[in-house]
Amino acid sequence: MTRIGIILGSTRPGRNGEGVARWVLDVAAERDDAEYELVDLLDYKLPHLDEVYPPSLGQYQQPHTLAWANKIASFDGFVMVTPEYNHSTSGALKNAIDFLYGEWNNKAVGFVSYGGVGGARAVEHLRLIAGELQMADVRSQVALSLFTDFENFSTFKPGDHQREALNTTLDQVVAWSKALAPLRAA
Repeated sequence: MTRIGIILGSTRPGRNGEGVARWVLDVAAERDDAEYELVDLLDYKLPHLDEVYPPSLGQYQQPHTLAWANKIASFDGFVMVTPEYNHSTSGALKNAIDFLYGEWNNKAVGFVSYGGVGGARAVEHLRLIAGELQMADVRSQVALSLFTDFENFSTFKPGDHQREALNTTLDQVVAWSKALAPLRAA
């Protein structure tokens, strides 16, 4: 069965991303095309990148890196839930991505973002990063507005149309994850 990790890319206290990521998981749980798992960056306690060797060498030394690498390696694709901070993604998500290299290769990735303009600029940065990591980023995405999909900018209440956008994103992530399986096997 194809395994998709839903990465919660914010570690801030009171983060909006927790509600968003749980919504993604709830919608995904209604499907039977893959196994979905929520991966919360708070559970991994990654410091600023502290590995001696470049991640592309795969010579991880730190226990926290090894745990993170094992978790990411267990998936065939991902949905990254990202806030938009200062026209980009969160530092915590960027740092977590930067810890690894080979574990990301030949896997699909889709994005669910939130912010003043739906987190669109954060996703554009993540698409560039995905290309460098040899990931296939899918076209569809979910862009959640703090003005219309959150009450008082903090209580997540997505519009009905967002469920359709999420299902389209999940369809694409699963399809590309399956299509890339021969590359991962090689």
